[in-house]
Amino acid sequence: MKNRRQDVIDTAHKLFIEKGYQATSIQDILVGSGISKGTFYNYFPSKGELFIAIFRSFYKRIRHERDKLLINQDSADIEIFIQQIELQMMGNKQSKLLVLIEEVRVSNDEELKQFINQTLLLSIRWMHGRFLDIFGESKKPYLLDSVIIFHSMITHMNYFNHRETTVAKPEIQIIRYCMNRMIHTIDEVAKGKEQILDPELMDTWFPEFKNHLYPCHNDLLNATLELKKAINTAFPCGEHRTRAVELIDFIQDELMQSDNPREFLIESLLATLKTGYASQIQVYIESFEESINSCLSR
Repeated sequence: MKNRRQDVIDTAHKLFIEKGYQATSIQDILVGSGISKGTFYNYFPSKGELFIAIFRSFYKRIRHERDKLLINQDSADIEIFIQQIELQMMGNKQSKLLVLIEEVRVSNDEELKQFINQTLLLSIRWMHGRFLDIFGESKKPYLLDSVIIFHSMITHMNYFNHRETTVAKPEIQIIRYCMNRMIHTIDEVAKGKEQILDPELMDTWFPEFKNHLYPCHNDLLNATLELKKAINTAFPCGEHRTRAVELIDFIQDELMQSDNPREFLIESLLATLKTGYASQIQVYIESFEESINSCLSR
């Protein structure tokens, strides 16, 4: 059933790119994927929910690939971060999701607009966590401003870079150029103690993300990030680290991507995590468990 659902997602993705989201009908998707209308609505309550599933499927894969780049690496290594951004940019380019984003932004579908905006905020939040890894706690008051500048810089540099395809520079050159600018910018604003946006503001961004990101998911994202950092520190062995991250990602996906999370499965995976790793990072696992329980009781 899971593979068939993914087939529908992949088919719809191709149709949305070829015909446009608005111009693609549910009937087009039924014909393209070879399923009945009843089966479609068993998977997705609406075409909008299918659109959201396409993005979730893509970003789930990107997140896993980004995390793999950190295995046995120093999270403060700027070059690893550059590679992670390149991976995401190339994924966006190949999947042509930016085309769908632009179509939704000029549409009248307020729910999908909200989803796209919140997806951007989640990306900003991830970048902020990585900037914190790289530049340290002492620079934290200035990193949300810096991440927003960095994101805007890359977006616009990449756009104008590809307007003239005959002289377009490789994506990684654009990323490295922007990152080099940020290194100097962060040092400068930290010395001058200049701040526009307080990083604590991020905690107010998510509670209204109804149906797609519950308020408890904000705590889950924080607990997941802290637990992964603790695992990277406690377990230099790649196999143990990889297994732990896989368990964490599976639990997070089950809670955030399903309207009816399988509680028995989450409890089983959490028990495995606690049995194998709790002695070294108990406080982080306990925090992770608290955020899980909060999501299950929503």
